[in-house]
Amino acid sequence: MLQARLTPDRKSFPGDIHVTITTAATNRPVAASSTFRLGDAIPVHRLGYGAMQLTGQGVWGPPRDRHEAIRVLRRAVELGVDFIDTADSYGPTVNEELIREALHPYDGITVATKAGLLRTGPGEWHPCGRPEYLRQQCELSLRRLGLEQIDLFQLHRIDPTVPAGEQYGALAQLQAEGKVRLVGLSEVTVDQIAHAGHTIDVSTVQNRYNLIDRASDEVLRHCTERGIGFIPWFPIASGELAKPGGLVHELAAELSITPAQLALAWLLQRSSVMLPIPGTSSLAHLQENCMAATIRLDLATVNALDEAA
Repeated sequence: MLQARLTPDRKSFPGDIHVTITTAATNRPVAASSTFRLGDAIPVHRLGYGAMQLTGQGVWGPPRDRHEAIRVLRRAVELGVDFIDTADSYGPTVNEELIREALHPYDGITVATKAGLLRTGPGEWHPCGRPEYLRQQCELSLRRLGLEQIDLFQLHRIDPTVPAGEQYGALAQLQAEGKVRLVGLSEVTVDQIAHAGHTIDVSTVQNRYNLIDRASDEVLRHCTERGIGFIPWFPIASGELAKPGGLVHELAAELSITPAQLALAWLLQRSSVMLPIPGTSSLAHLQENCMAATIRLDLATVNALDEAA
């Protein structure tokens, strides 16, 4: 059983499903998500923003509307988001440049970036964990973001063609030099986290996780027990459950919220180390996602969703 933070508003009974909307100010709803200290050092609200969608098709090239992309980033911060996730490979480079234009000097905002994937075209991703490449990309991210130190630098993928210890060692060296403050991993197993722990302090893990994809349950449990931030990517996916007649669709309708809000609220209550980063290029969807931070599901609802997949 995961150490979920459940906050039912009254005693729940099977079939008696309801939701509580907290009294947090609607102009900064993300503040209702509570905070988590990355690496026990950097406090962030537990609902962040993933900026990947602010690029062209296939996560390649500039966004269709650059001005709108900048508006989305600035509006996210107005709504209380203080954790922005990006990567050198989003665009590539385009995403980090947008973030700097919209948000620099990042007063009170933590920008997390990643390196370790080469791009050869739209929708194409290739692991590259050579130490010299990771160092190069860190230096370029520092320049593009206008930073002297990256708060959270994540290995986007472990490259199977390079000894893992060399990849972790590169992160450790960048940390020792003060170029990055904290380091994280992406798409890893419990064994890989433990192996990396011999070289680096793993502050975050970013794996795919949502209502219908629980393959990383063991990793989430590991992170929860050790206070490692867990950043689920593709967090809103609900598949058939969100279609008319599906459980998520039916519960969301009954609770007068959207399926996306239900999926995010479930994630936030599943573990106290959960840091969802829903992404969107739409101001309306951004507002909708951020309001999920104000929703508290009762135990009956959480249990129904836990058993759904």
